[in-house]
Amino acid sequence: MNAQRALLAPFTTKKQLTGTAFVHLDGCLHAVFRTKDFVSALELVNRVGDVAEQMNHHPDVRLGYGTVSLTLTSHDAGGVTARDLELAARVQQIADTLGATSRPAQPTRYDIAIDCTDADAVRPFWRAGLGYTEVAGDDGIELVDPCGLAPKVWFQHMEIARTDRNRIHLDVYVPSDDAEERVAAVLEVGGVLLTDEHAPDWWVLVDVEGNELCVCTAAF
Repeated sequence: MNAQRALLAPFTTKKQLTGTAFVHLDGCLHAVFRTKDFVSALELVNRVGDVAEQMNHHPDVRLGYGTVSLTLTSHDAGGVTARDLELAARVQQIADTLGATSRPAQPTRYDIAIDCTDADAVRPFWRAGLGYTEVAGDDGIELVDPCGLAPKVWFQHMEIARTDRNRIHLDVYVPSDDAEERVAAVLEVGGVLLTDEHAPDWWVLVDVEGNELCVCTAAF
């Protein structure tokens, strides 16, 4: 595989992103910059656009009054590559030159997991009820919002139906550096750690009534 298109994991990009506004999560680099007004934010976007055209590598951009949010990923490779790191470095240089300041990017991804013994039997119910579409995922056939806004739904196979705990739980994906802080925040407000045997990939927590939440990190 071309080195420019080799997928990079968060532990690989961490050193190069240190000191920048960018955070690596879920196959993307995320950053938010604050400027003094709309015109200065537009100037930042225009300069980033010029660099993106030169590189033939284009970020997703959201422009607001005094804010610019960027998401960088290599769609053809399915995640973060050296091209994204190069673009991130050049974007940071532009932002510094224009006096834009970084606002902490706190990217998250939310998934809904449904435990079941026969995913094929229950999936149509949720597809129809949510208005979702089916896609092939890491955990078999998953359901996604066609607008790309709402959480993904995936189905966790159980050989024996679970009766002692809830059969639907939430997964929240956060950057690796934020995971332990997120777990600590949950514990501070009364959550209970059910298990950390899979950490740092994920922690399983429950509220006072036994409803589960998994705090997860992404491999890419």
